[in-house]
Amino acid sequence: MTDLVSYAFADGVATLTMDDGKANAMSPAMQAALNAAFDRAEADKAIVVLTGRPGVFSGGFDLGIFKAGNPLETFKMLTGGAQLAQRVLSYPHPVIAACSGHAVAMGLFLLQCADVRIGLNVGAVFQANEVMIGMTLPYFALECCRERVATPDLHLVGTASPYVGEEAQTAGLLDEAVAPDAMAAVVQAHVERLKKADPASFTATKQRLRANVMAAMPGAVEKDIVDWKRLGAAKA
Repeated sequence: MTDLVSYAFADGVATLTMDDGKANAMSPAMQAALNAAFDRAEADKAIVVLTGRPGVFSGGFDLGIFKAGNPLETFKMLTGGAQLAQRVLSYPHPVIAACSGHAVAMGLFLLQCADVRIGLNVGAVFQANEVMIGMTLPYFALECCRERVATPDLHLVGTASPYVGEEAQTAGLLDEAVAPDAMAAVVQAHVERLKKADPASFTATKQRLRANVMAAMPGAVEKDIVDWKRLGAAKA
């Protein structure tokens, strides 16, 4: 697809691999590449396996854009992240996240949008670190986490508590925490299982399961937009 997201399609499965050579930052360019890849996967009616470069799924939004202080670019990145989350939540076919390493901030929120979330049991941190870097957890991100994470862990996630391995699974941030050398086999097992699902039944069931979060997301994004515009005005 691009230098940022590769697309490999075989036997009904589209593998989307993020790799910017660093932390797989969710810059506008990465978001555009992911959206293009999901467009292609939807046209192929594909099960999606979403993964990252070895050691990192995504480190979150591009801090360089925040530091540059351009309100328009920051606003574009933040709203693009919210829209990408909605896109993955509503994708009509199965999405399996093969979380190849750390998932932080927007990387963690994107992970929560997948139907099946497989992560590493060693060498990976799962964290919403917003309050540690001077940000407030966005409303849309809260909805993504609320969909999968129950109290009291939701509050710990919101206070930047880092999770690793089976802790992340117990908290609801992952469905399975597996050894690095087992990741491919576990993902493939889920792929084979989901290939047997009736496509129309899967889509209808997913829509029902996601009805609450999808209904909540537009209002959450609108509140985020108000906040982000206010922040931009304050910095202008």
